[in-house]
Amino acid sequence: MSIVKNEAKNKNPVIAAVREQLEHRAAWLYLLCDEAQRHGLTWEDFAGDAVRRCGLFQGKGLTEKAGTQSLTGLKKTLFTLPARMVFEMKVLRCDEDHLDLDFGYCPLVKAWQKQGCSDEEIARLCDIAMCGDRAIAESFGCRLELPETIANGADRCALRFVRGTGEKTEEQG
Repeated sequence: MSIVKNEAKNKNPVIAAVREQLEHRAAWLYLLCDEAQRHGLTWEDFAGDAVRRCGLFQGKGLTEKAGTQSLTGLKKTLFTLPARMVFEMKVLRCDEDHLDLDFGYCPLVKAWQKQGCSDEEIARLCDIAMCGDRAIAESFGCRLELPETIANGADRCALRFVRGTGEKTEEQG
């Protein structure tokens, strides 16, 4: 039995259509990794680096659009109202140096569930996908902490963008 629980609460048809597009891209990631493995590569041999490159590209565009490395700029450019609706996201804190988000639903995880991925594969794919978000954080001069993820069986993904060195969020103690 799977530990991954990932059911959308918002059933709006427009939101569902956007989620389907994200699911399609997540299916690509899984199928690319699966095919590469058939050719003798492990997922970790290439996928994280490729997704990181995409995140750096996206992060550069986001910082240019925001005109700042402030995490309030990241919220405005990436975590827009439509994105918050798709991921059933709550913004818990947002200031220059912190952006704390909880995602209640993940269309990427849903795609991997539909592909029949095991819990272990879903966790690995999530970590690979988060290489992009980590690179976006890097573009904003901060780091991304992930104390909980849906892919690892939590009821939410807790994304914590933090500027500074070594300070811990409240959740980490």
